[in-house]
Amino acid sequence: MSARETPAGSGRAKAAGPLRIAAYLGLLLLGAVVGAAGSLVQGGWFPGGLLLALLASAGLFLGSARAVGTQLAVLASGAGWLVTVLWLSGGRPEGDGVFSAGIGPIIYIIGGMTLAVMCATMARSTQPGGTSTRLDR
Repeated sequence: MSARETPAGSGRAKAAGPLRIAAYLGLLLLGAVVGAAGSLVQGGWFPGGLLLALLASAGLFLGSARAVGTQLAVLASGAGWLVTVLWLSGGRPEGDGVFSAGIGPIIYIIGGMTLAVMCATMARSTQPGGTSTRLDR
């Protein structure tokens, strides 16, 4: 057995390959794009824009979990989303900012973070080679 192989049931995860690392970086960038677009849309067409922005965020987080199959994928897209939204929520010295005053931006930020946590902690559907996530007794 080589150094890269792990015996079955050892609990050690495989090392991430270059394709998976590229997927995580792509999800980080996609999270930043969805966060910036949602920041602009949520205030433009209230309350429809807020719902659209939250649906887009939920689609990003759930899609990244399903596409890559790891919770780290949701973390990558969520990190890109969160950093972008927090950066845009801070105003400039001139007083300009992307977010307006009101309840909409607060719902967008807290709702988006809640959606990311929900998608990251969802139960997985099946184990490889098994029929369910529950272990037999």
